[in-house]
Amino acid sequence: QVLLVESGGGSVQAGGSLRLSCAVSGYTYRRYCMGWFRQAPGKEREGVAIIDTDGSTSYADSVKGRFTISQDNAKNTLQLQMNSLKPEDTAMYYCAATRYYCGSKVPSRYNYWGQGTQVTVSS
Repeated sequence: QVLLVESGGGSVQAGGSLRLSCAVSGYTYRRYCMGWFRQAPGKEREGVAIIDTDGSTSYADSVKGRFTISQDNAKNTLQLQMNSLKPEDTAMYYCAATRYYCGSKVPSRYNYWGQGTQVTVSS
């Protein structure tokens, strides 16, 4: 069982920054691949950024150059640095873990999810 707890959401004005964190516990000796997802009201959940076991990353086109995903294995935390935020970034943000589908941004391929943290960007 993997437990994920997000923090760091909030309200900012367009152009501002936020840093999300996800505390991870309950790992077995096998590593999981991690990702950040978001879901806006009335929209499907979408993959924002993922990080593989080798540290390679992948981003949704809409956030490339603005968001950075990173992982601190010593502290068992996952971060998402979000810069130049736009109103369309407003959503509930979730961290998630998958064992078998590293590299995927498809939500259904992730087994474990946090409870989410709200990000609101005003214009």
